[in-house]
Amino acid sequence: MSRIYEALQKAESERKQDPAPTFEAVEQPPAHAAVAEFEPEAQYEHPQFSVSTEDMPRASVGGLTFEGIAKHSWKPSLDKLPAMMDRGPSVEQFRSLRSRLNEARDIRPIKSVLISSGMPQEGKSFVASNLAVSLARHKGNKVLLVDGDMRRYTIHEMLGTSPSPGLADYLSGKAAIEEILQRSDEPADQGLNRSPLAGLAFIPGGNGGDRAADLSGSPRFGELLRALAPIFDWIIIDSSPVLPVSDAVNLARSCDGVLLVARGNVTRYPVAQRAAGELRGSNVLGFVLNAVHEAPQVGNYYGYNQGYAGRE
Repeated sequence: MSRIYEALQKAESERKQDPAPTFEAVEQPPAHAAVAEFEPEAQYEHPQFSVSTEDMPRASVGGLTFEGIAKHSWKPSLDKLPAMMDRGPSVEQFRSLRSRLNEARDIRPIKSVLISSGMPQEGKSFVASNLAVSLARHKGNKVLLVDGDMRRYTIHEMLGTSPSPGLADYLSGKAAIEEILQRSDEPADQGLNRSPLAGLAFIPGGNGGDRAADLSGSPRFGELLRALAPIFDWIIIDSSPVLPVSDAVNLARSCDGVLLVARGNVTRYPVAQRAAGELRGSNVLGFVLNAVHEAPQVGNYYGYNQGYAGRE
């Protein structure tokens, strides 16, 4: 049993002695909060990853390139995107998570990773967006961040950009791939430093509304990932929580892997267990323990092996 599961079980037993905590009003933790590296999930066996496009050239179907993606004026929030900063506890935690993800890629081909959680307000959008930024800052990676939560799409607010046209518009046939893609118009080179958003592209959620469940099951989502895979090194997809709705399970079928987010002192063990069970048909890479305000030491409550992935 994974150490994250053991931590959640211990927290669950302690909650039985104290009143259950309430969910916070905002999804993301404060910028100084630590985000633990993911713990490989060992209870479920998963199918092989889909065919990798890692060695394919960065030329896309139809001639679309990263440089050809339309530029938009972004006004990102550092409070919600601490991975944009050069240093700090959250920066190092996301570097560690990035390093673990690269280690997983060394074992099997991974390019598209879906981020979800059992219930709302556990921090999945915060983790997805900051992981994408951290990956984009590393070795000149080209990273696509997709807001796949077509019910409560919020990543556009973190980036300070428009929510549409987006994924829902593409899946419903109302927009082409080129119309839903965007990247920052900020100069790639700022003096001696590379912009932290230089390698990041974004697809907003659009407005799926009541049609989100049907749209998430559309074969057009898999077609979208296959069409864009040659352009990007990584594709990170935020999604709806697993237990209230079926959207994440539908989207996960087209992804190479899934990371589940659990919130420190909030997520209950049965919720984490059920979320992993709902996704047993997909390749669950592990759990990310979110909103840990003090990075745990080795062998302590969360069992988090503290360590840094190094420079960008």
